[in-house]
Amino acid sequence: MSEPIVFPPLMSGLAVTGPIDPFDTACAKAEMGCDAGLIVYNLAPNMMTAAMVFAPEVPLASAMAMLPTCGIGFQNALGALAPPEVAVHLEWNGALRVNGARCGRFRVMASDTDPASSPDWLVVGVAIPLWPASDNPGETPDATALYAEGCSDVEAPALLEAWARHTLNWINRWEHDGPRPLHEEWRGLAHDVGEAVTQNGKTGTFMGVDEDFGMLLRDADGTTQLIPLTTLLETP
Repeated sequence: MSEPIVFPPLMSGLAVTGPIDPFDTACAKAEMGCDAGLIVYNLAPNMMTAAMVFAPEVPLASAMAMLPTCGIGFQNALGALAPPEVAVHLEWNGALRVNGARCGRFRVMASDTDPASSPDWLVVGVAIPLWPASDNPGETPDATALYAEGCSDVEAPALLEAWARHTLNWINRWEHDGPRPLHEEWRGLAHDVGEAVTQNGKTGTFMGVDEDFGMLLRDADGTTQLIPLTTLLETP
């Protein structure tokens, strides 16, 4: 019999199985008024999916920091469990990179899309492929799975527990110390900073982020545009 998954104080878990999407379930639970800290998860043999519910007390533009916070928490969790040579980086748009190739992504939804309003709830979800979808990895050289990157000893329940713990640690730091420590940690993990990227139909050099993690994109004529993190919100 498998050991129960243990979450840190102020967090609780809800397991779902089969085709049930934890992200959709978490959003539905949040809409019904569940407590913040609920983690809905589905640990399938080939995929780990989970979603965390937040109840922000700040405007949405600031609350969107929970997206990179969850990414940092996952990087810290995998870094503690995986071999030291495994490199994990974060794309601004929520995608994860393991050893340079894409390996899952984060997504986000909130009860309101007005950046100046405080939403009733915000949900951040993550989906991580554990095993490759194909037996021929050469077919998708820019996509990978966790167990194809030297992480076969990382068990999904332990990774889920560690993600919850490390994310809660960064939430507490964000609440007590402000965004600076979060920014410093994120900069060391960010993918493609200083490189040419295309986001929201715009192409330019990714210069970094503003205080609310909005993308600063410099185009060919030297003009810097701001792409707010709220543009990544999915529609309820």
